[in-house]
Amino acid sequence: MSKELLLLADVLAREKNVDKEIVLGALELALASAAKKRFSEDVDIRASVDRVSGEFTFFRRWIVVNDRDIEMPEREYKLHEAQEIKPDSVVGEYIEEPIEGFEVGRIGAQAAKQVILQKIRDAEREQILTDFLAREEHLVTGVIKRMERGNGIIESGRVEALLPRDQMIPKENLRPGDRVRAYLWKVDRTARGPQIILSRITPDFLIKLFELEVPELEDGLLEIKAAARDPGSRAKIAVKSNDPRIDPIGTCVGMRGSRVQAVTSELGGERVDIILWSEDPAQFVINALAPAEVSKITVDEEKHSMDIVVDEENLAQAIGRTGQNVRLASELTGWEINLMTLEESQKKSEEESSVVRNLFMEKLDVDQEVADILVQEGFSTLEEVAYVPVAEMLEIESFDEDTVNELRSRARNALLTEAIVTEEKLEHDVEDLLTLEGMDTQTARMLAEKGVVTKEDLADLAMDDLVEMTGIDAERAKQLIMTARAPWFA
Repeated sequence: MSKELLLLADVLAREKNVDKEIVLGALELALASAAKKRFSEDVDIRASVDRVSGEFTFFRRWIVVNDRDIEMPEREYKLHEAQEIKPDSVVGEYIEEPIEGFEVGRIGAQAAKQVILQKIRDAEREQILTDFLAREEHLVTGVIKRMERGNGIIESGRVEALLPRDQMIPKENLRPGDRVRAYLWKVDRTARGPQIILSRITPDFLIKLFELEVPELEDGLLEIKAAARDPGSRAKIAVKSNDPRIDPIGTCVGMRGSRVQAVTSELGGERVDIILWSEDPAQFVINALAPAEVSKITVDEEKHSMDIVVDEENLAQAIGRTGQNVRLASELTGWEINLMTLEESQKKSEEESSVVRNLFMEKLDVDQEVADILVQEGFSTLEEVAYVPVAEMLEIESFDEDTVNELRSRARNALLTEAIVTEEKLEHDVEDLLTLEGMDTQTARMLAEKGVVTKEDLADLAMDDLVEMTGIDAERAKQLIMTARAPWFA
């Protein structure tokens, strides 16, 4: 080897548009791989190419491990033995010994050549991918080069991308030679084939198509806040205007529907509903259910759901074919939507009122008339009765000051009793957990509140679940779980 080697590496790097150091690194790996074939045992070889002279040398090396951890003597050194050779050796370091007068040989050289070519191909492929991603083009246009088991291999410039069968629009028939447009869905750097994965069914594809057709979106005058799709059938997008002079729906539709029609054609005839986005979640849901008319809406913030009441004649339209309209509206808004008729709404309201009425009658020790008044005034929990300002309760015509104070006092006593019972139950529940080494009362109580009350329950948890439940650090979570699992290995 000589400086000609360095010159060759430089030429190869320029030709393949990869870093010279990558070529030399590949050469070193290839030489090391070839050198290993000269040994009968599984040894670890390192090759080094001098960046100035081009000369190469070989080293056999051993990794330093704790004395009790040695498993592969041909590759590992016990710590105390390594320290006899190199006093400052620590676990994880390598002890190296030069191999003198070593020749790679013809077979080894051929094997080295294959390794170098593969490494350069990988580096070239990585560079092409990096250059492509640097352009930040989310919308990819290319030609179908071939079909493999229903998946499309798309050529876009120097890049090959994969359009999986399950990411194609249902019923569309793509063939080799077809020009196709898709969304850059994800990148799989571990794949041996095309690493760019495309999609034609993601809502992001719909958004990018509109940005292509509607210049006002790119200019920031309009904004698509959300999108939902039933690919090949129907879609909804929510748009917002950042300029009060611009009609967001009309602008996206275009003259005689030209803009939305261009998008629909690209999506194989998929019908697109354009709705007005609203900061008010209830109004947003009403808009999303259009063209169905909503009679009444009840919002449950805690469950993140809404009960939507529609007339009998509007129910089928609101639900849509196979539930499509309400499903898309739910995906678009992010709210769970429960559609019902007026009769169903009244029935549900009566059932809920009955539950609250019975709660008040039992916990406050009052008759049905007083409980009904509380329900009618909008009270639904004991906490509300106990802690709503006195002035607000005095506005109820049927209650005088003494009645209000008595009701508040009974509600607080009931809450206190419940708290004591809960506390006693928690104390009982954490008894088993507290016998675990490393467990403290606060952590045990947090676990008990989540239904984890025994060491066996804790042993079944994943580390991430325990961290999320309690907020403790990952190292302590791992230690607690391993301690709880100790009986498994006993």
